[in-house]
Amino acid sequence: MEGPSAESEPLEKTHSASRVSSAISARAGVGLKDAHAVQIISERPELGFFEIHAENYMVEGGPRLAVLERIRTIYPLSVHGVGLSLGSPGRPDPDHLAALRAVVRRFEPGLVSEHVAWSGHDGKYLADLLPFPFTEESLTILCGQVDEVQEVLGRPILIENPSNYLLLPSSTIPEPEFIVEVARKTGCGLLIDVGNIQVSAFNVGTDPFAYVDGLPADAIGELHVAGASVDDATGRPLLIDDHGASVSEEVWRLYDRLIDRIGPRPTTLEWDNDVPSWPHLYREARQIERRLIRSCRTRAA
Repeated sequence: MEGPSAESEPLEKTHSASRVSSAISARAGVGLKDAHAVQIISERPELGFFEIHAENYMVEGGPRLAVLERIRTIYPLSVHGVGLSLGSPGRPDPDHLAALRAVVRRFEPGLVSEHVAWSGHDGKYLADLLPFPFTEESLTILCGQVDEVQEVLGRPILIENPSNYLLLPSSTIPEPEFIVEVARKTGCGLLIDVGNIQVSAFNVGTDPFAYVDGLPADAIGELHVAGASVDDATGRPLLIDDHGASVSEEVWRLYDRLIDRIGPRPTTLEWDNDVPSWPHLYREARQIERRLIRSCRTRAA
């Protein structure tokens, strides 16, 4: 286990240059897992923050909330939602939004984010983040949803770019332009998942470097990196965003290119399937720290 080191110091005082206010320094974070919590509290590893899935903490009480309260006394938090279904027509589910508000008020996270996706309609819910066409109509729907969420929470949120497995023929607006326009119209920020960009590039043939090169620096409040796997069961290989492996070299190249242009941002390492031991996960997160430090030094030279 690595402890605090002198090389971390330059990042401790480096904050996001995004217009989205953040109490989180531009350092490495990790998605928090119950299995690691006791070791994290005991050892206090040198990290910038932890990210939680909001839905895991929408409860009245119990040991999970107590453990997170303890973590929160040591580290800032980023709250990442997966269930608001921002791409659905109509208004956000009021009960879900109220539960999210309660989590945000209780833990006062530095950042709050959700996906550009839909997962429910008319009281029916699917345990997935589903795509929708990028059109003027869906832009209006998404902006309306984001506006209401931000009004209820009393703060801006970040929206995360999706993983794509096919191109929807009814889309009329390129994805980067679509999410940037949502940010412009609503004042929200962007959570750029670099792994999702690589997944989409592999599956539908988009240019990942053109994607990251065209993103406005001041809209980006957080970054994600994660591993993926290849599924070729149908004879056509697909890259699956399963968060179950180490980050690929292709994703690291995209990540380095992005932070070299926009500067460091809070960056979460996601690992949700086949989760490794804490020491293994921590070593992976330290790669983010090293890349952020290198980028700082390169930009300062």
